[in-house]
Amino acid sequence: MSLDVSPALLEQAERGEVDEAEFVDCVRTSLPFAWDMISTLVARLTVDGGDFADNTTPPPDEHARGQLLRALASDAIRGALERHFGVKLAFQNCHRVAVFPPDATSGAPHTRFTSVRSQILNQSPELRDC
Repeated sequence: MSLDVSPALLEQAERGEVDEAEFVDCVRTSLPFAWDMISTLVARLTVDGGDFADNTTPPPDEHARGQLLRALASDAIRGALERHFGVKLAFQNCHRVAVFPPDATSGAPHTRFTSVRSQILNQSPELRDC
């Protein structure tokens, strides 16, 4: 299961209306490793500036890796995180996450990060099964 959904949030979804702030809180509590990584990257981008902030350290274990994959593989979760933090997320492999300013998606740094070339160059044998 990807998220620990409360009965109240499930009831909202069954009625058709879901409060996005409550959904984001569900993501925060269900996927704390992913939340912390993205929060840290957003803070780095805010403080340091630059074109983007990214993580290059693999998760400490499979549980953490699974959280990151679940957060970024779901359009709904990823979109809610992007709206909440006011960033655009980009993802390579099992751990390389980057946050970009929301208007940077047409710029050269985002284009390079999300290119086929960058994906290939970010491969390594130790990450083959991640």
